[in-house]
Amino acid sequence: MGMWSYIVNKSKSSAVLVLLIGLFSYFSYFAIKGDRGYFKYLYLQDKVADAEKIKDNYEKKLSELSQKVSLLSPRSLDLDLLDERARAVLNVIGEDEFIIIDEEDEEVTN
Repeated sequence: MGMWSYIVNKSKSSAVLVLLIGLFSYFSYFAIKGDRGYFKYLYLQDKVADAEKIKDNYEKKLSELSQKVSLLSPRSLDLDLLDERARAVLNVIGEDEFIIIDEEDEEVTN
């Protein structure tokens, strides 16, 4: 009976050890690769960085457009800019003039 109780006690302690190792492995796996794990955190950090670059680009375009609008205000009317916009909207040029189209500018104005 002494040998049997020794085996039972050892199997209980090893079962607890196996259970603890299993739980540790389970939680470690999901802490690294789970939906809220480390790899997902790194992925979301990249997405945030990309979104901030897009936001900065839009803020830059907004400031450029705000500058153009301020030049067209009645208090500080820029005649060259007014002439440029009128020609672009009305599609009119002089006989001795030529047009150079900037594709980036076309995306902003359209």
